Amino acid sequence: MRLPMVLLTIAACAVSAHAACPPSGHDRDRLAALRENAFALPDADVRNALAVDLLDCLGAPDPDLRDGIAFEALSTWLRADRLTAATRTALLARLLPMLEPTTGDEAGFRRPFAALVLSEVARTDRASPWLDAAQREKVVTAATRYLTSVDDYRGFDDREGWRHGVAHGSDLLLQLVLNPALDASQIERILAAVAQQVAPAGTHSYVFGEPERLARPVLYAALRETRSAEQWHAWFAAVAAPAPLPDWHAAFQSRAGLARRHNVRAFLSAIYTGTRDGDPKLSLLAPIALARLQEIP
Repeated sequence: MRLPMVLLTIAACAVSAHAACPPSGHDRDRLAALRENAFALPDADVRNALAVDLLDCLGAPDPDLRDGIAFEALSTWLRADRLTAATRTALLARLLPMLEPTTGDEAGFRRPFAALVLSEVARTDRASPWLDAAQREKVVTAATRYLTSVDDYRGFDDREGWRHGVAHGSDLLLQLVLNPALDASQIERILAAVAQQVAPAGTHSYVFGEPERLARPVLYAALRETRSAEQWHAWFAAVAAPAPLPDWHAAFQSRAGLARRHNVRAFLSAIYTGTRDGDPKLSLLAPIALARLQEIP
């Protein structure tokens, strides 16, 4: 089912008064019991209303509410096709603005979890198209803008749980790459966004599996066979370049250099490992990634 853009605006207005977290009528114990019951909620009206209300828990400091209940409930219902088209539209209208860096997400939870939930919404469109081309383009634009804007690289904290902005943004891009409705130019924008986060400026070294998550949309982009070998060589040459270092040997002279070396090697290793599943469409990337790895001391 394809919905006109005006419905996105209507949905956005309809949820202007956001519920609290936990949502009204659903205290922690009730939500925990719902989780114990695998989020089974027979009343469709209650389920769809709760799905929208749970978006306010994506910024909750409590990881049990944010991740264990809000995300898990939304993912469960979306994957089981238990939410209406109107609810999916309302989710989309709420989630897209959450990706913007101006939403006041000082704690750093809301944006990455909005990206993760949006990846589940995007997955529903991949499985059974319901967005039109203009709506899908809005998602691509928001997703690529989000990933390139991430500068909070906190991953997991024993007390606060996950943030994981780069990984969640990569998951969103993966669902978009998997959608056959995207065209070659949109795939190029996704690859450009990934390239910007392979080795971010500064001294941060990825330690929470981000390189593997960044590699996934790249590997699936290769499966689409929209790019030539020359394009892939050029893309990996840029991603694996030592710049702003003069060469890779200079990486051992600074923390920023060591971080870049670590992150680029981890990404190339993830790409190379990902090509080993035997799919002949990925065979093109294996020697490119390996050659770039061998250039880094």
